[in-house]
Amino acid sequence: MKIYENISDLQPLVGEVLGTSEWLALAQDRINLFADATGDHQWIHVDPERAKDGPFGVPIAHGFLTLSLLPAFSSTAYKVKHSSTGVNYGLDKVRFPAPVPVDSLLRAHFRLLSYEALDNGGAQLKIEMTVERQGSSKPVCIAESIVRRFP
Repeated sequence: MKIYENISDLQPLVGEVLGTSEWLALAQDRINLFADATGDHQWIHVDPERAKDGPFGVPIAHGFLTLSLLPAFSSTAYKVKHSSTGVNYGLDKVRFPAPVPVDSLLRAHFRLLSYEALDNGGAQLKIEMTVERQGSSKPVCIAESIVRRFP
């Protein structure tokens, strides 16, 4: 995990990787919990028997589940010591270039795309999150997240 002292320490890092998360296992129970939380019980996600005959041979995670792991990934990738909080301000581009088969190991890389100082001493950051799956040459999710960090 990379640790930064202050929000302003990020400003000169535009274009740089802020950090890379630890690996996270995506088991069927987490996929099922996400399906229950969202009401998306499509068989390709939650029915291992039927998924054997599907296009991937196993259940795959919901794309939005992969995206929703952004906070978990960022919590092990980097930290700003003197920042009281960060809030999700939205997303720009989001893509799911490859599927996430059940029991995949995932991690994310966070690259700072832009830094905009706010009047209160905080900053609005645009951060590209690229999620990779161990053993795959293609990323499974690429998203531009907009976060507001406060001192």
